[in-house]
This record gives sequence, C-alpha cells and structure tokens, in this order.
Amino acid sequence: MNKTRSERLSPAQATLSRGRRPLITDVSAARWLLLLVLAASVYFFHGFLVPVLAALIIAFASWPLLLRLEQALGIRRGFAGTALIVMILAFLVLPVMGALVYAFGELQSWIGWAINTNSLGAPPPEWLAGLPHAGPWLAEQWRDYIGEPGAISELVQLVSGANIGTISRGILTAGTLAFHLALTLLFTLIALFIFYRDGERIAAQIDRAGSRILPGRWDRISRVVPATISSTVTGMTLIAIGEGVVLGTAYWIAGLGSPVTLGVITGFMALVPGGAPFCVVAVSSYLAASGSPWAGLGLFVWGTVELFVVDKTIRPVLVGGPVKLPFLPTFFGLVGGVQTMGIVGLFVGPVLMSLLVAMWREWQRELELTEPPALTAETPANALQPRQAETA
Repeated sequence: MNKTRSERLSPAQATLSRGRRPLITDVSAARWLLLLVLAASVYFFHGFLVPVLAALIIAFASWPLLLRLEQALGIRRGFAGTALIVMILAFLVLPVMGALVYAFGELQSWIGWAINTNSLGAPPPEWLAGLPHAGPWLAEQWRDYIGEPGAISELVQLVSGANIGTISRGILTAGTLAFHLALTLLFTLIALFIFYRDGERIAAQIDRAGSRILPGRWDRISRVVPATISSTVTGMTLIAIGEGVVLGTAYWIAGLGSPVTLGVITGFMALVPGGAPFCVVAVSSYLAASGSPWAGLGLFVWGTVELFVVDKTIRPVLVGGPVKLPFLPTFFGLVGGVQTMGIVGLFVGPVLMSLLVAMWREWQRELELTEPPALTAETPANALQPRQAETA
C-alpha cells in the first residue's frame, strides 16, 4: 500500500514538521494579495476618482429630492433617478456650461487687450489718475507694471513663472479639453445613476464594514457625513451660483461691458467667505470712478441688500448641517480642490475639508465627555473625594 508523506517520515522528522511554521501563512498571503489588488485598482482606475467623488457628493446632496420625486410620481427608484438626472442637466449643468462658454468668449477680448498693451504700452486711464488721494499713486503703479511695453509680461512671469504668450496660447487652445470634460461628465452621470439606484444597498454594506472597523463610533460619525455634504453643497455651491446669476444680471443692468464674465468670477469668489462682497465693492468702485457714479451707487446698494438677505435669511435655512466651516478651512479646501481636481475640486475640496472639521469636532466632543472635571478655585476641597456612604 502507498504510504502518505507523514507515515514515511520518522517520529523525529514528523515532530519537526508539525512544529515548523510556513514562510507565508494563509492569512499573510491573503493580506498581500489584497494589498496588491488594491494597488492595481488605484493605478488603473485613479482617473475615475474625480467623477465618482463628484457623483457621490451630488447624490448625498440631492437624496431627499430623489425620495420626494419617487413618492410624488409613484415610480421605481431607477426611473426617479433618471428623471432627477435630467432635471440636474437641464436646470444646473447646461446653464452653468453655457455661462462658462460665454464668459470664455468675453475673456478672449481681455487677453487680446493684455497682449496689445504688453506690446505697445498704454497710459493710465483718466478715471484712475483722477481718484482722490490714491489716484497719483495708482497711476504711477500703472506706468511701472502695466503701461510700459513688456511690463505685463514681466509681471505675469514674476507672479506665475510663465510668459504671457504661453498663458494666452494655453487659454485660447483650452477648447481641446472639451472632450475630456465631456467624458468626465458622462462618467459622473453614470456613477450618479448607480448611486441613485443602489444607494441604500451600498450604504448598508458600508455600515456593516464601518461598524466592524469603528465599533461604537461608526453610527455617530457616519450620520454626520450626509448632513455635512448636503449642507456644504447647498450652502456654498448653490448659493454661489445664485449670487453669480443675480449679481451678473445687476452688472448687465448697470452697463458693464462683460457682465457674464464678472458674474462667473463673482460666483467663484462667493464660494469663499467675503468673496462676493469684495467683487461688488470692486465693481461698484470701478463704475463710480469711470464716470458712472449713480450706476456704481445703485449697484453697491443692490449688492449690499442682496448679500444681506442671502446671508441672514436664505443661507441659515439651507445650511442645516452640523458643520459650519470657518474661513481658513474653506479657503484651503477651495484652492486645494481646484489645484488638484480642476473645476470639480470646487465641490470636492470644501466637502473633504468639512469632513475633516466634522471628525475633528467629533473627536474633541468625545475628549470633553471622557475627561474628568477640572478642579477650580470655587470647587470645595472635598468635592472630588468619595463620600463616606460610597466608600462604606
């Protein structure tokens, strides 16, 4: 009969074989295999990270609207998600893209003026030199940094390290990125549909994994995330778009030459606390100094009233989440998001920063609950000592 390997070994060899551990155990091999799969997934699919993050943020922010639409129409979740995506495209994405395309056309005239001024030079405008107190100083700065031939190129190279011709050619040929943006939008919409259709199932799976990783804390932290994202997107992004539209219309009524471009800039600046008031003051001052004082005054009054109403009434109603971002985290999230992910970073950066702030505040709250009360001067000396009845 054929003997097995253990039967062919001597007693000493069998004992040594049973006590020897393999170089790579099953658990170790599984961990290395999982790490290898994750690394390969990140390498091959990192290009889809931005669309997935954008779709996840939109899904979190619009989930209550999806539930209301499903109940009101009495349709299945997939059809409700499709209808909501069509509404987002019609009322949000297409108007914003149209405004960006129009602003890009107006921006080309600004670039042409900058290139012409950099080649030939230009004297300071009369309204700038005629400003009280600061007019002579501003005119001198204009002659030093803008008026002389080649001054704008030197200024741009000093600030950004690139030549004005390189920047202008890059901006003028930015239309080649339209295909990439279209693909990103397509992948975002596909991921958004998947999140709408299977969002509850995905959330249940994440809850099971999170409860295993953070037992006792996952329920509290995970409930902060949707409210934080919803409040951040609603309180910052939608209000910024609304302020850009309203104030851009006001610029057009006031007679400015590039109202759409100025409205887009105001909308982007409105993402940062204090950005929209700065734009209103700057544009109103330009109108008043360039010979239209009444138009500048009217724009300033309208902008002040509109921003006061938004900040005191509309924003507190829309922003219902637990995280109110201070100025510095908001600024870092905005700039870091744009630098890392482009236009999508305007939405992703502040949301990620808000999550960091939410987790930090949650940690601070737990520390306050677990720390013993501090002994102050008003605390009796025997306040922290156990009572006689408790020690008995």
